Amino acid sequence: MNNPPTEARGGGSPLRPVVRGRARTSDRVYEELVSAIRTLRIAPGASLSETDLSARLQVSRTPVREAIARLVDNGLVTVIPQVGTTVAKISLRDVEEARFVRESLEISAFAVACAAPDRRLGVCRALLAEQVRCEAEQDLAGFFDADEALHEQLFVISGYHGVWTVMQPMKLQLDRLRRLSLPDPDTVRALVTEHTAIVDALEAADVTGGRRLLGDHVSRVRRYGVALREQYPDYFTD
Repeated sequence: MNNPPTEARGGGSPLRPVVRGRARTSDRVYEELVSAIRTLRIAPGASLSETDLSARLQVSRTPVREAIARLVDNGLVTVIPQVGTTVAKISLRDVEEARFVRESLEISAFAVACAAPDRRLGVCRALLAEQVRCEAEQDLAGFFDADEALHEQLFVISGYHGVWTVMQPMKLQLDRLRRLSLPDPDTVRALVTEHTAIVDALEAADVTGGRRLLGDHVSRVRRYGVALREQYPDYFTD
């Protein structure tokens, strides 16, 4: 198997201590674990220990146990009695289902956004510039965040930002596959080109062209999903 991304190799600390706030501790623990799993700071198939997580997150074991139960419910963690707790591996079937949902909703949001009087293209252009910077500096984590923020803007501009929020739990498997693809410079370069074309179509209110561009863009996971499974077989279930 080829070397996985730095985050999945465990370089540095994959978890950040939970900071006290108004939200319940278990909610903050859950959010940190979801973020770490989604961005491959914790690799697919990695073992999880309540004791270790409590120490790393600097919280008691109770909120960790509650967070793990929620992670099991959304399919990110598997618990086998007498064996242990592990991060679920990536399922290409789940990825395909998430791709279908995301593509359908995002294309619809794009069409509505094209009719919006204020399309806030300044934000989109700034996010494109950020992606170019991250590409040049090989800041893959920053690139992934800017990528997500750009797609979120389509829903913000359309007036249906709540749809983006509701979609997040379902696309976690998809996001892990997307993050796994980023060490490839050709993939990052292609994403910048595609994002730029999508924003240009939005500026021109080109609904037909934008739909085609988005469809091809979101569907790219079909092209590299099988290749990534062959490259990182220990990360996949099917």
